[in-house]
Amino acid sequence: MTMLNLRYDFNNLMAERVGDHGITESELKALGPKLDAAAAAVEKNPPGFRKLPYNTKLADEVDALASEIAERCDNFVVVGIGGSALGNIALHSALNHPEYNHLIRPPRRGPRLFVPDNVDPDRIAALLDAVDLENTVFNVITKSGGTAETMSEFLVFREALIKKLGPERAAEHIVITTDPEKGELREIVRKYGYASLPIPPDVGGRWSVLSAVGLLSAAVTGIDIHELLKGAAEMDAVCKKSKNLWENPALTGAALHYLMDKAKGKNIQVMMPYSHALRDVADWFRQLWAESLGKRVNRAGKIVHCGQTPEKAVGATDQHSVMQLYIEGPFDKVVTFLTVDEFHAKVAIPHAFPEYAAVKYLGGHTMNELINAEARATELALTQSGKPNCAIRLKKVDERTVGALLYLLEMQTAYAGELYDINAYDQPGVELGKVNTYALMGRNGFEAKRREVEQASKADPRWVVKA
Repeated sequence: MTMLNLRYDFNNLMAERVGDHGITESELKALGPKLDAAAAAVEKNPPGFRKLPYNTKLADEVDALASEIAERCDNFVVVGIGGSALGNIALHSALNHPEYNHLIRPPRRGPRLFVPDNVDPDRIAALLDAVDLENTVFNVITKSGGTAETMSEFLVFREALIKKLGPERAAEHIVITTDPEKGELREIVRKYGYASLPIPPDVGGRWSVLSAVGLLSAAVTGIDIHELLKGAAEMDAVCKKSKNLWENPALTGAALHYLMDKAKGKNIQVMMPYSHALRDVADWFRQLWAESLGKRVNRAGKIVHCGQTPEKAVGATDQHSVMQLYIEGPFDKVVTFLTVDEFHAKVAIPHAFPEYAAVKYLGGHTMNELINAEARATELALTQSGKPNCAIRLKKVDERTVGALLYLLEMQTAYAGELYDINAYDQPGVELGKVNTYALMGRNGFEAKRREVEQASKADPRWVVKA
C-alpha cells in the first residue's frame, strides 16, 4: 500500500497477539469461499459509488461553479443532513486549516464554510446572525427532495434571502444538489431556475461524498477535488486488482470485522483517530457502517438483526474518558485507530523546569512525537489486555490519501454487506422515522398515521418523574 501512502495493520486482531479474542488463520481460511463470493458480487454488480472516482467531467463542472461562487461570496452554507453533510464536514476538517473560518482571506482559500447538519432552532437562528446574506451562498442538498430537515432549512434561508435581497437576487444565492430527473426539488429547480448539480440516482446519501454532494463545498474552500478523486480511483484499482485477502485491504478489513462480530462477539466497532484532521472521518464512517449493515432482515427475508454498532473516540483526548472502559471493560469492542506519520506542522516542546521529573523528560521532543507515542502506547495497552484492535496508518493527510481512505472504507462496507448477506444500500428503519415525522408535521396524506403516532407516543404519567 506504499503507492497510496496508506497501510492497514491487522496484527492486533490476530489470535497470536490477543489470544482467544483474536482471529486465527484457520478461521480466516474457513471464510474463504464466502469471501470469494463477496468479492465476486461487488465486481459483478458494482454499486453506484464505484463510478464516482472516474467522473472527471463532473469535477470540472464543479470546479467551474465553485470558482464563480468563491469570487462573489464569503460564506458558503451546506444545507443538508446525514449523508448530505457528514462527508462535507469530514473533507473540510481533513483538508483545510483547523481554524479555517477564523483566518482572514487570504490565507483562507475561499469562503467560510458552515454545515449546520441539524434543525436545532437556536443553531439556525445563530447562523443567520453570523453571516451577511449579501455575501452568502446556500447549497441545498437532498437527493429525494423530500427530506424534512433540509427542506425546512431551505424555506427558512430562502425567505431570509428574499427579505434581504428580493426574489430575483435571492435565487442567485441558492445552489441545489438533487436527483437529476426526479423529485419535487428538481421540479423547483426547473420552475425557479436555480443553479443545480446532479446526484446519481444509484448513489445513496452515505455513499455520496465523492459526488457533487461532497465535491462542491470542497472545491469552494480550495480543496483539489481532482486529486481527491485520483486517490479514490487508485484505491479502486487496488480493490479490483486482486481477490487475494492480503492484497485487497478493504476485503481484509471486511473479513476481519465480520469475524470479530460473528465469531468473537465484538458487536461494537470504535474508530479512534489520533489526528484532529481525521476526527470527523469517524462521524462519517459511523453513518456508513451503521446505516449500511444494521438490518433487521437478510436478502432471503430472514430476521437477523445484524450489524456492529460504530462509535467514535478521539486520541489522545479519549484516553482520559473512555479508555478505562475499553481496556478493563467487556470484551465487546474492536478498535480501529487512524494515525498519521507526517503532520503538516511540527511543534517543538521546549526545555523548562529541569528540577521536575514530570516535566523534564518532555523537553526536546515534539507534539508530533507525543501524539504518535500515545497512539502506539494505547494500541499496546489494549493488546496486552486482550482487546482486539487494528490501525489504518496514513503517511500524511492530503487530498489523494483522504480520497483513498474514504474509498477504502466504502469498499470495506460493501464487502461486509455481502458477507452479512444483507442489502447495504437501503435504510428502511430510517424511513419509518421519516414517515412518523411527516405525520406529526401535518403532511397531506398522512392524517391516519398522525392519529396512530399521537396515540402510540402518549406518555403514561406513572412513568414520568418531575423535578
